[in-house]
Amino acid sequence: MNSFADIDKKNLPRHIAIIMDGNGRWAKKQGRLRVFGHENGVDTVRKTVENCVEINIEYLTLYTFSTENWKRPKLEIDILMKLLVSSLKKELHTFMENNVRLNAIGDINSLPKKAYRELKEVMEKTKNHTGMTLTLALSYGAREEIKKAVKEISIKVKNNIISTDDIDETIINTHLYTHDLPDVDLLIRTSGECRISNFLLWQIAYAELYFIDVFWPDFSDLHLAEAIQSYQNRERRFGKTSEQLN
Repeated sequence: MNSFADIDKKNLPRHIAIIMDGNGRWAKKQGRLRVFGHENGVDTVRKTVENCVEINIEYLTLYTFSTENWKRPKLEIDILMKLLVSSLKKELHTFMENNVRLNAIGDINSLPKKAYRELKEVMEKTKNHTGMTLTLALSYGAREEIKKAVKEISIKVKNNIISTDDIDETIINTHLYTHDLPDVDLLIRTSGECRISNFLLWQIAYAELYFIDVFWPDFSDLHLAEAIQSYQNRERRFGKTSEQLN
C-alpha cells in the first residue's frame, strides 16, 4: 500500500521542518539506554529523507542538536557527536543516490573537530545536487540566531552601511542562518510534546503546526502522509479572509 496515494501532489508543503523528539523516552520504554533510541532515530531520519524525496518535497529541515542540548551529560553528548560522524559517513550514498544537497544551520563551529570536518566534507560533496535540500540544525537556537542577526545589522547601521530605514523583513532574512531557505510551511513535532523549543521562531511565523503522539524512532511514512494531509486540509489565509482567497 502506498502511504502517499491520497495526498495532493499539487498542494505539497515546500518546506517541512521536524522536531525529532522522543528518542530517549522510546529507549527507556523498552528498558534500554538512551543511545539505543538515538541509534534507531538515525534509521528514521534515513527513511524520512527518502520519503520526502519520493514525494518531491523541496526542503526538509531537521532539529538535530540544539544549543540547549550542550547541557546534557557529557557522555551522551560524546555519543551523539560520534553518531553524527558515523551517520554522515553512512548516509553519503543515500544523498548521492537521491540527489540530496546537505546543508547545516547553527553554530557549527562549536562542534567537535571531527564532526565539523565530516559535516563540511559531505556538504562539499553534495553542494551541486539539485534535488531536495536537507538541512541539519546543529548547535542551533532560534534566539541565538536572532541575536546574532541583530548584532550584525547594528554594526552595519553604526558603520553607515545601511540605515535604520533600510531594515525590513528582507534585511533581517539575509542575516539569519536560513537566508537561502524559504519559510517553513509545515512544522512537525513528534513525542506528544506541544511546544516549539527555540526552533526556527522567525521562519515558522505562518507555518502549519502538527504535533503527533509518536516517538521519533516510530515515526513512519504513514505518519508523514497524515501530517501532509492535515496540512492540505487547512486553509492558509496569511491574514486574509476566506472570501479574499476564493
